[in-house]
Amino acid sequence: MHAPSAPVPPAPVPAAAASGGTPPTRHRGVWVAYAAAAWAATYGVAALVWTLTGRGYPFWRNEPDAVLHGVSPDVGAPVFAAVLLATAVAALAMAGRHAVRLSGLPRAALLTFGWAVSAALLAVVPSANALALTGYAPMLIIGAPFGWPPDVDYSHVLNWSMANEVWCMAGGYLLGFAVLSWQRTTRAACARCGRRPGADGSARILRWGRRATLVAVVVPLLYAASRLAWLAGIPLGITDDMLRELQDSGGVWAGAGLGAFAVVGSVLTLGLIQRWGEVFPRWMVGLAGRRVPIKLAVIPAAYVAPIVVSAGLGIATSSAIWHVAGYSKALVVTHMLWPVWGIALAFAAYAYHLRRRGACTACGLGGAQPAGLTNPDS
Repeated sequence: MHAPSAPVPPAPVPAAAASGGTPPTRHRGVWVAYAAAAWAATYGVAALVWTLTGRGYPFWRNEPDAVLHGVSPDVGAPVFAAVLLATAVAALAMAGRHAVRLSGLPRAALLTFGWAVSAALLAVVPSANALALTGYAPMLIIGAPFGWPPDVDYSHVLNWSMANEVWCMAGGYLLGFAVLSWQRTTRAACARCGRRPGADGSARILRWGRRATLVAVVVPLLYAASRLAWLAGIPLGITDDMLRELQDSGGVWAGAGLGAFAVVGSVLTLGLIQRWGEVFPRWMVGLAGRRVPIKLAVIPAAYVAPIVVSAGLGIATSSAIWHVAGYSKALVVTHMLWPVWGIALAFAAYAYHLRRRGACTACGLGGAQPAGLTNPDS
């Protein structure tokens, strides 16, 4: 006879979760704040040298819109130097085990500064070129070996200005993660997941997540409708003369490519609230029935959301767009909805992440799924 096996003990609950104290801090925030500080210090010093020497860093020559659309290098360089050097100090104050512990007004001031700089790097510094390049990327990649689209100078497409925008977005993400981790730890929450023992503030976000998703689906379709109509020979929002010019130059095909990109984006966004956005559908051979990785949906949304906001802000602040011959103001308004699109997309992706995430590997909290929602990933 075999002795009866002993019952399997339950998984241990992390001490922080059981005691109600601050959860463990082994997470990306330990290093990301140092990385954000290094990024800001490097760029801040370079901008300071630019300010003092008058050299056109980082473009080797002064360009009217070198740093920020509508801001001259003479103004932009010292502003970047001052703000980013202050950002480096703020990021160090949020870094590691010796991060400052603030509360009340000082904490709110530091968070406001950190989030404002992160938002500016992500959604203000990039121009509409970042969104345009993203939309044209499939056509450029596929057509490059065949010389299509014709007359494309890639040295002007992938230039120093675009490199600076990408670099600033990278810094914005680093700083955003650093600020988010510090914000969580200073309110006695897990720096990795934001949960606190006995408290769950995600219910309201989940309720609004569906509405935000629908907004993020509809707005790009408004843009796509006009571009696809032009390809079909319908002058939606433009004059007949302008449509003929686009047809003669081949511009309708470029517009249709961007419209198709917007439609695909809308469909993928809809997946944030659909079953096939969590489990690969049957027709996807080799993947059918497998769970969709959360990051596969969240990372593209996190990239697209800020550049959509930036492009919309650029259009909204440009007076020239209202005076384009043959272009109706109704179409301009659809472009001005892009900031709403970007904010809604970011919110929808965050709600999707909250809904599907499982128990936190750092603090052990979570894992229970609200009623009416599918089971989260483990």
